[in-house]
Amino acid sequence: MATRTATQPQSLSDTQKQQPSEVAPDLDQRSHETQKFGEIVKLPNGLAEKVCKDSVALLNQCLADTITLRDMYKKHHWQVVGPTFNQLHLMYDQHFEAQVLIVDILAERIQLLGGIALAMAADIAETTKIKRPPRGREPAAVQIRRLAEAHEHIIIEARKAAKAVDEAGDDGSNDVFVSNVLRTNELQVWFLTEHLVAASPVSA
Repeated sequence: MATRTATQPQSLSDTQKQQPSEVAPDLDQRSHETQKFGEIVKLPNGLAEKVCKDSVALLNQCLADTITLRDMYKKHHWQVVGPTFNQLHLMYDQHFEAQVLIVDILAERIQLLGGIALAMAADIAETTKIKRPPRGREPAAVQIRRLAEAHEHIIIEARKAAKAVDEAGDDGSNDVFVSNVLRTNELQVWFLTEHLVAASPVSA
């Protein structure tokens, strides 16, 4: 009776062994920066490259200051105490959300002008002109004073930037500075400082 020989599985060639699966992620990705910070990619937006570069610089400064203000609101939201806790806790978060929206508008404006928007915390800390608050908790009145000062800084600089980009013919950036940055910050600083009137229970 003939003996049956078991069929041995065919071994893979070295080439086949080295080929990755079509669904396996290739995590060995390396490259240089495709666009350096400060460089402008010229887009067909009807604006000269220098106009775009100057606008991007102003927008990035405003972005760094706005991110700082945004994060100050969240810090104070977490740390607020006192008889007006509930009102301030809610208002801080509402103002935070409005600043989040401005951050996105500023960053998108920078990108559509062909620039690079600041994004990382270390870069924001190096760029912002808003004074850093202490890590610890402060009275509600001091929180409000810090926020109001930050708002005023942004308001002053937004007015200057709006005038500069308007004179350069960058109507879109002018609209961002006026309609989004300026008007929102003016409204929020009003809401804040009404908590510091003489009849208010909020004091340091």
